Amino acid sequence: MAIVVNMPRLSDTMEEGTVAAWLKKVGDKVEEGDILAEIETDKATMEFESFNEGTLLHIGVEEGDTAPVDVLLAIIGEEGEDISGLLNGSGAAEVVKEEAPEPKTDAAPPTDSDSSATEIPEGVEVIKMPRLSDTMEEGTVATWLKKVGDTVEEGDILAEIETDKATMEFESFYSGTLLYIGIQEGESSPVDEVLAVIGPEGTDVDAVLNAGPSENASQSTASNETKQETTATTDDKPIAETKGVHDGQRIFASPLAKKMAADKGVDLADVKGSGDHGRIVKKDIENYSPAATATAAIATPVSETVKDTIDVSGSAIAPIRLPLGEESSEEVKNSQMRKTIAKRLAESKFTAPHYYLTIEVDMDNAIASRKQINELPDTKVSFNDMVVKACANALKKHPQVNTTWKGDTTQFNHHISVGVAVAVADGLVVPVLKFTDQMSLTQIGSAVKDLAGRARNKKLTPAEMDGSTFTVSNLGMFGILEFTSIINQPNSAILSVGAIVQKPVVKNGEIVVGNTMKLCLACDHRTVDGATGAQFLQTLRAYLENPVTMLA
Repeated sequence: MAIVVNMPRLSDTMEEGTVAAWLKKVGDKVEEGDILAEIETDKATMEFESFNEGTLLHIGVEEGDTAPVDVLLAIIGEEGEDISGLLNGSGAAEVVKEEAPEPKTDAAPPTDSDSSATEIPEGVEVIKMPRLSDTMEEGTVATWLKKVGDTVEEGDILAEIETDKATMEFESFYSGTLLYIGIQEGESSPVDEVLAVIGPEGTDVDAVLNAGPSENASQSTASNETKQETTATTDDKPIAETKGVHDGQRIFASPLAKKMAADKGVDLADVKGSGDHGRIVKKDIENYSPAATATAAIATPVSETVKDTIDVSGSAIAPIRLPLGEESSEEVKNSQMRKTIAKRLAESKFTAPHYYLTIEVDMDNAIASRKQINELPDTKVSFNDMVVKACANALKKHPQVNTTWKGDTTQFNHHISVGVAVAVADGLVVPVLKFTDQMSLTQIGSAVKDLAGRARNKKLTPAEMDGSTFTVSNLGMFGILEFTSIINQPNSAILSVGAIVQKPVVKNGEIVVGNTMKLCLACDHRTVDGATGAQFLQTLRAYLENPVTMLA
């Protein structure tokens, strides 16, 4: 009988997995214990073995594809066995849905009276929430500068609208009376929602707001036909007879652009706008060149219209050559590790109230002690190992830092297991040194080296990355002097370790050359108060500045 194999949950935080490689293909014999595939979880790429014997009849998730936990991964059974029932079981609902007939409606066509009842009167304009930036999805009305019943002239500022980037003035392109305000001050609304209605005084606003899309569509079609006729007429005339794109039409420009044009003596009719609907904005005035005529701009590329100009003294000024190129980009599929890092760090940053404490540690004694230790045969200790050991000792004296927030309770961990952040190709992993306080410096050094090496080769097991009560992140080897980290939950704190630098320091009242290192402790204020964090750092400083105390 065929066996359905689902996507396994290979770690406690795994929600979906990616098939990195299939080691068996459809038709291959599978023995119990054979490796079926390599599956990439949120923490590592792991081998997934079969617990059944038979023939691989079906693969549900191809190499490189991602699927949630418990989704059909493969089917194993006897060669030639009919598995259509297992495959069709998941798709039956979709087949029924596709074959279900669509309901018929006997809606009668609208009558002329209905159409006229919802038609927008002539001279009335419905103003929608504008898209004032490329990333804007909604806007907030900060201030209305006109109120219902006020007379609005073309170019008047209607309101100040707060976008995702700035608060901007929004001016009217129409004249009339402000008949209706759709979004009050302080309220937010998506782009293209009704912002206001402008038209002749006494217009029935309810009829305008209830106007159907069909009338708007017909008006738009008529407008397009008018524009096409106008274009056809103007296309019959020589280009030399056209003065500019704004001839005989209203010139759309922002208030700042108008002021800049007036200060510079620039005729707005000669400027081509780059904003919405040809609107002239600040950069158009800044980039405007009087020497570039409309005819030259149409006839030749921009680079060919640049000519030598003459300064006040009569000397020739070389033309400005601007770089030309093609914008390009590519999208790379996020790995399971990268997606999990994003999810967990965002949860930590926005659920745990972080605060940061920074100290500077004198590392002269630590440097001398490390040198003596490493002179011993077969011994290699790093500064990071010394920091990890000092943290473990300090946590024993400050158990409040070695805690976990549980909502209604705080969990005090009686064991100390320090996680050490390790950079890998796809992101970051945190292997854990279990019972760190019971390890010597050399044991810590050997364990960190082994775990870091297997982390970079994706050979760590989930058990080796779980159970930390405190975390150390070190960027000193990259020359980073000081930084802050996001707490690795469920820990209550994480220590950021900077580089050791030589600089002038004061010792015994004299300025001498010293070696210092900055440490920044990020704490969860729900479990670790400021005074508690400060006391922990004082103890940590004492251990690092006097390393012999860590061996006592």
